[in-house]
Amino acid sequence: MITGETNVSNVLPAAFADLEPFADWALQSEGERYAKRLSSTMVELQAFYDVAFPRLGDAAVYLDNFPLDDLPDDAYKLLLLTYSLINVSFPIEAWHQPRVPDTGASSMDAVIEPVP
Repeated sequence: MITGETNVSNVLPAAFADLEPFADWALQSEGERYAKRLSSTMVELQAFYDVAFPRLGDAAVYLDNFPLDDLPDDAYKLLLLTYSLINVSFPIEAWHQPRVPDTGASSMDAVIEPVP
């Protein structure tokens, strides 16, 4: 099984220990998440998706226990991981490739992002 690489252990809540191998997907910005998606193979994206997607509902329920502007660090990392899962879902479910189809070398960067 392909997993994410991380030098950090136990950055996620204990209830989500199965997602720890993918903790390197807990990236702060949309730009970082997009860059990681583009630099990942479809096998790596699929491995992350296969483990994280079934836990998405559990993550939402867990995160609902905290105010968004005052998440504990481990819960905040879980939130960032779910953002990455969303970013990975389109290549897995629709495009079957990391890049948006038929876009060539074009790109669009987010310059302002919401801050939790």
